Amino acid sequence: MLHLKPVLPKISLIATAVAATILLSGCGDDAAPTGTVTLKTAFNQSENNPQYKALVSFSDKLESATNGRYKLEIHPNELLGDQRASLELVQSGAIQMAVVANPLVENFNKNFSVLAMPYVYDNPEHQRKVFTSGALDSLFASTKGTGFEVITAYTAGARSVYTKGAAVTSPANMQGKKIRVMQSDTMIKMLSCMGGTGVPMGQGEVYSAIQQGVLDGAENNEITYADLKQYEVAPYFSATRHVMVADLLVANENFLAKMDEGDRELFRKLAKESTQTQFELWDKALDGARQTAKDNGATFTEVDIKPFQERCKPLQSAMLTTPEQKALYETIRELAE
Repeated sequence: MLHLKPVLPKISLIATAVAATILLSGCGDDAAPTGTVTLKTAFNQSENNPQYKALVSFSDKLESATNGRYKLEIHPNELLGDQRASLELVQSGAIQMAVVANPLVENFNKNFSVLAMPYVYDNPEHQRKVFTSGALDSLFASTKGTGFEVITAYTAGARSVYTKGAAVTSPANMQGKKIRVMQSDTMIKMLSCMGGTGVPMGQGEVYSAIQQGVLDGAENNEITYADLKQYEVAPYFSATRHVMVADLLVANENFLAKMDEGDRELFRKLAKESTQTQFELWDKALDGARQTAKDNGATFTEVDIKPFQERCKPLQSAMLTTPEQKALYETIRELAE
């Protein structure tokens, strides 16, 4: 049987320009290391994000454990380009690491889509257990040969429904409600199986759309809910936790291969430990976001997600199209508490 090597996506013009700048500065993968090896790491959000803080902790521990041989140089706020460009830079070896959204890695292995299925996790603790158990190690290693490897996963929170008028506690409460979702066919189908109507819309339009009655609410994590002050127009936050998004820390394949074996083991170990750190930081940020929203009149309601899970099973089945995806789904479900 003929086995075809995956074709790498073409490097974008932005990624090419950034790569040229990095290589000219002598900090690319081919630069001769002197003293501390600095691992350029791309990040698309601010220094206040729990993922950024986890990367800082990872860098500090790596530098200490390797006696200063390695440390991260983290570039936040898309300074090295957006996530797609950052992944291309990692593939090319212009930088060593980046945090990228799970859907980007799905382009290399469709099995990653299981990590973002509706209701694949029962709660945030279930997701944390999956990410830290080692159950995903073989999936993460599956991108070898494409120029990068997934090192670990970070949480981007649980998305829940928030509305005006009243809380949502059952699929029946969702009937007739127009809820903003990301511009994704899967998200539209998910809201339908939950009992409502998903309306794809840009985030910048959500506040006014709810205010004007175009929407009955939206769905997102508590941090975004508070940051964008959407509690002012949709004060009822219902913890449906229908999707828990994964972001992935990826590293250049050649960089990993060139590391001393002992340093590489330390690198992998500390990267995985940073996932636990990131979950803890996320939880603290959630507490602050919830309190901010509550102080401004929001009501938070815990929801029995089982009825929603049952209604979304046909969608889950439709998304599980291969034996590998089904096996991964079962592995994740077995780790539920």
